[in-house]
Amino acid sequence: MRPTVNDIAREAGVSLATVDRVLNARPGVREKTIRAVNDAIARIGYVRDVAAANLARQRVYRFVFALPDAGSQFLLALRAAIDEAAQGMISERSEVRIVTYPLRDPHVLVEAFAGRNLDGAAIMAPETPEVRDLILRLKEKGVAVATLVSDQPHAARDHFVGIDNLAAGRTAGVLMGRFLGGRPGKVAVVVSSILARDMVDRRLGFDAVLAERFPELEPLASIEGHDDAEQTARVLRACLAENGPVAGVYVAAAGTRGVTATLEAMGLAGRVTVIAHDLTPHTRLALESGAIDAVIAQDVGHLARSALRVLRARVDGRDILPAQERIRIEIMLRENLPPVADSGPSP
Repeated sequence: MRPTVNDIAREAGVSLATVDRVLNARPGVREKTIRAVNDAIARIGYVRDVAAANLARQRVYRFVFALPDAGSQFLLALRAAIDEAAQGMISERSEVRIVTYPLRDPHVLVEAFAGRNLDGAAIMAPETPEVRDLILRLKEKGVAVATLVSDQPHAARDHFVGIDNLAAGRTAGVLMGRFLGGRPGKVAVVVSSILARDMVDRRLGFDAVLAERFPELEPLASIEGHDDAEQTARVLRACLAENGPVAGVYVAAAGTRGVTATLEAMGLAGRVTVIAHDLTPHTRLALESGAIDAVIAQDVGHLARSALRVLRARVDGRDILPAQERIRIEIMLRENLPPVADSGPSP
């Protein structure tokens, strides 16, 4: 017979009300009593049926995704994936909202969380003091926090959902070196923001591989496109005017449309090796035309579903399954593009 809350109360020598407060992490219980209840749970082997408890209390989980308001195709695809994943959570008594903010104004992001009653938040943002403080305040209120796509390793977040960006940058370095086949030259590097942790890690990985294995290539200083095609085009044109011809362009961020348009206008399309991130309608077409040589992709559907699973597990006090939540790095070439209607199986 499965142990019950009555068994916990009897074993710990406390009331049922105290057991309920401990199980639901409510305030007003002494640390000594919390330890006694948890010790009793461990001794008798009590396993809580979270779903049944939530149903009995008519609990509704409230989750928020905070994303930059840039109009990149990657972010549009991610928003669609979150909406789709949210539909699957309705039957599990979960409400999912998306809030957006200007990428270069973290204060708006902070204000977006003011007064919200939340269980969990997934945040995609540059690594700034304002964002770190926001995450700390959310955690102090008992809100589960996952960072999404770009990590905040120095913040109090519970989990990072995204690819290993250092490994992604190293992958880009290997691809660039091999596509250029020993030809020396300069390489332009486009990032969204030098404050974004995913951009920092991708850049570190990229530079490390070039230094280790392709010393004939000279990576130039990062140029910031802020995930905007027009801004990316402007900074790339300025970079090329200042530094002269380049052998390759590593697009570590969104804004690939600005890169391919600039290279086309300058008569460099197909003559400069381009390694980009994220399979979007534009990068697919650019791969097919030869304007881009390779794309380092991540499954946006997996990102959305993983973030919701992680937040739900943290709220319920359950462990996550690391293998299930590991976001894979995929290398897409013109030769292995999946059919448009077939996104393929994903966790």
